Amino acid sequence: MADPRKVVVWSAVGDYVTVKADGSTIVYSATEPYGSTAVGKAVTPSAADTVALAGDGEPILGQLEKVGPDGYCTVKWRGDVKLPGGTGATLTLGSQIVGDLLGSDKGYIRSAASGTAGELILCRGFIVNAADTSAVDVLL
Repeated sequence: MADPRKVVVWSAVGDYVTVKADGSTIVYSATEPYGSTAVGKAVTPSAADTVALAGDGEPILGQLEKVGPDGYCTVKWRGDVKLPGGTGATLTLGSQIVGDLLGSDKGYIRSAASGTAGELILCRGFIVNAADTSAVDVLL
């Protein structure tokens, strides 16, 4: 019988979607692992069936997984993901997330501001472990 006191590690297989990359913040590179330096970052909807790296206060669709030479990318939009926290980001356990910046770079996350109605409408998922701010564990 399994030990009931054993610590649970969050794990969810997740769901993926294939959409267009915006070609500006998400660019294909044949020399980068999985096709782009943006892989692993947070993305937001930017146009019909198109995603871009998430900016400050923008909604998070998911995590960029792969970018292809045809301009399409794979996004993990549901499940357990590890997303990077932004500059001075508040990363509160249990809070929902929105986009943030690292300097002027997009694709990072922070906790949604509870006093900002617009962010509360856009936020989703929640932080389950923020011990490593470069790989915040989020359930979407």
